Amino acid sequence: MLRPNKHSHPDQTVLAASTVLLAELRRKRAVPYGDLKAVLDKASRGSDFLFTPAMNLLYLLGLVEYRATADLFEYAGK
Repeated sequence: MLRPNKHSHPDQTVLAASTVLLAELRRKRAVPYGDLKAVLDKASRGSDFLFTPAMNLLYLLGLVEYRATADLFEYAGK
């Protein structure tokens, strides 16, 4: 379950990290792995541990695709 509680810092949740990553992907359409990780670190210091769960959430929702040959994530939404 991805429900925040009263002890969750708003910027340190999977939902917040997913929002930051999705905004960058919608803006650029395709972003390399390292650049996307840097965007999340810049948006919220110390949230690098949230990168993988946030990308997993976006992938499960069908919003991103990973291109292994180019090592980048591509926005797959409408």
